[in-house]
Amino acid sequence: MVAYWGCHMERAMLPVVEHWDEAANGPLSGEAMRRVLAERGFAATAYVYPPGTEFPVHRHRADKLDGVLSGRLRLTMGGHSVVLEAGDLLEIPAGVEHSAAVVGTEEVVSLDGVRMPPGRE
Repeated sequence: MVAYWGCHMERAMLPVVEHWDEAANGPLSGEAMRRVLAERGFAATAYVYPPGTEFPVHRHRADKLDGVLSGRLRLTMGGHSVVLEAGDLLEIPAGVEHSAAVVGTEEVVSLDGVRMPPGRE
């Protein structure tokens, strides 16, 4: 199941976190997570965010599938927050407002998956 916030803009979108499935995907690693993102049509870029990093409310033109390899990252949308940890994935549809912040004193290593919607390439 791909995690997503929801499709109905008129209702609050609830985050759904997908946890790493070692039986299906093998041990968690950057290479394995990058493969999972690619299989779902997402181009991945690795990022490292130091403690204290915050991203104010924003939106993207592309669908996103963010995965955490280490650390803890809080994502908030529609007044609802989830904390992603190692092996967690969360899909954020294009155009949906959200914010994020590193939680705790450990840096976050993540893969930022991007898939442009049809007609927006």
